[in-house]
Amino acid sequence: MAETVWAPDGSNLVVHADNASFLPTLPDGAFTLIYVDPPFNTGRVQRRQETRMVRNADGDGDRVGFKGRSYDTIKGALHSYDDAFSDYWSFLEPKLVEAWRLLADDGTLYLHLDYREVHYAKVMLDAIFGRECFLNEIIWAYDYGARAKNRWPTKHDNILVYVKNPAKYHFDNEEVDREPYMAPGLVTPAKRERGKLPTDVWWHTIVSPTGREKTGYPTQKPEGLIRRVVTASSRKGDWCLDFFAGSGTLGAVAGKLGRKFVCVDQNEQAIEVMRKRLGTKAVFHGPPASPDGSGGSLDGSGGALNESLHSVGDHLHGNS
Repeated sequence: MAETVWAPDGSNLVVHADNASFLPTLPDGAFTLIYVDPPFNTGRVQRRQETRMVRNADGDGDRVGFKGRSYDTIKGALHSYDDAFSDYWSFLEPKLVEAWRLLADDGTLYLHLDYREVHYAKVMLDAIFGRECFLNEIIWAYDYGARAKNRWPTKHDNILVYVKNPAKYHFDNEEVDREPYMAPGLVTPAKRERGKLPTDVWWHTIVSPTGREKTGYPTQKPEGLIRRVVTASSRKGDWCLDFFAGSGTLGAVAGKLGRKFVCVDQNEQAIEVMRKRLGTKAVFHGPPASPDGSGGSLDGSGGALNESLHSVGDHLHGNS
């Protein structure tokens, strides 16, 4: 009989675990929204150095800021993870099968990738969900990164959107923040004031290196981007899931918008970032307890979670 730390009327969760072992403990149809931002299979280790600026009163710092003020750069933790897989399909497919099982009948999956793997993932999702369940390919366009000299510079990510049931999925475009018209002089004042609904091309800046959102985690996604996903494809009180949670942006946004969330990651650095970012907004569940009783599940204040385990036994079918 399988056990889970999740309950439909329970608290938000941040789970330190391998998603391949944790997802089968969750019941069928539990989530209205699943956002997945897996490693992109770039073939390299992703790294990001935490830094902060401290004012240098003597004027001999290594950086110059506003009005010529001098600052010292203080380096913090170095976050990294491996982003190279010999067989990306074998890595990703069982997780996407689980995503299909975990979606409610009105649920939606957003799979965030880039040009390297998105085409293969589209074929895979067509097989898992059915081609009739493909809703959109969203292009997130930005302007940062290296400038290529021998090819067109790559300045976008791809987000594949699939629904569990094409006749029942939830989508509320009235809740989505509108954006300015590109040619405001060609529309009426009323339309100009209201703005227009976004299309499937989303222009949005990256997380600012000096902004409040910055956590120092590699490949952190901006809250504005995820806000659009959450508002369109879930309601207040709905459960949202991210099982490659990273810095916890889905949890941060879902919590602010009145949704419930489960964030899963096996990277200890990711869990520490989410502990700082989400704090008291979620219960933290750690690795399984060892035979001597150490480790185990801890909430934000260090209390054991074991007494709150809920059996889902007969609801689980495994991979389908």
